[in-house]
Amino acid sequence: QVQLVESGGGLVQPGGSLRLSCTASGSIFSIYVMGWYRQAPGKQRDMVATITSRSSTNYADSVKGRFTISRDNAKNTVYLQMNSLKPEDTAVYYCNYRPFIGSEFWGQGTQVTVSS
Repeated sequence: QVQLVESGGGLVQPGGSLRLSCTASGSIFSIYVMGWYRQAPGKQRDMVATITSRSSTNYADSVKGRFTISRDNAKNTVYLQMNSLKPEDTAVYYCNYRPFIGSEFWGQGTQVTVSS
């Protein structure tokens, strides 16, 4: 079915930047929502940003003005540009693909660590 491959995580200093990428392969629908979620140890997985196939975006309040989600439909790839990173952004970031209600897929997760 659908596979999601993530890349771009790593260690960065506070105030630095990272760019995450997620490429979907398999049976991809023309209308869908993709997004990034994050989960810190012992915490729930929370939405960071989402983007529809029509480029409508939504962001968590904690990342507005700092993160930007975008996509390349030709490559079935979604990106998350993260600027002005803070220690509280440290988490495992997961790519999500939702073609319709009742169906969703997740990537394996990529670690983002913001520390001096």
